[in-house]
Amino acid sequence: MKRSFLVIFGLILVVAVSSAFTKINDPGYKNLQILPKNITEKQMDSVMHHFTQSLNVQCNFCHVKQEGNENEWDWASDKNKHKLVARQMMTMTNKLNDEYFPYSGKAEDLSTILTVTCYTCHHGSTEPATKPKPKKLTPFDK
Repeated sequence: MKRSFLVIFGLILVVAVSSAFTKINDPGYKNLQILPKNITEKQMDSVMHHFTQSLNVQCNFCHVKQEGNENEWDWASDKNKHKLVARQMMTMTNKLNDEYFPYSGKAEDLSTILTVTCYTCHHGSTEPATKPKPKKLTPFDK
C-alpha cells in the first residue's frame, strides 16, 4: 500500500511539474473575427504596428480602456467604431488580394510584394485621399 501510494504520488508530481512547464501556444486573444485564432504574439504585433504606421494612429484609435480601470486595455471590446471599420477594411483587402493578386502569403504576413494593404490607400492618414492634392504652380508653368 505504501509503495502504490508513492507511485501514485510520484505520477501526480510528474504530471503537475510537466504541465507547469508546458508552454501554452494560445496567447489569449479574444474576439478575433478576421485574424486567425492561432496568430502568434509576434504576428499580432506586426499587424498592429502596420495599422498604426499606415494610418498614423495609436492603439486608442481602435481600442478602449477597461471600464473602471483606465490603466488597462480592453483589447476584445467592440465599443470603438473604428475597430468595426478596421474589420470591414481587412475583409475588403483580403478579398482584393485573393481575387486580383498572386497573393502567396497569409493574411497576417505583410511582407508579400504585390498586395493591397492599409497603406495602399491611407498613406499615413485615417481618411484616404479621394483626389490628388492641387498642384502648386511654378513660374515655369505659365
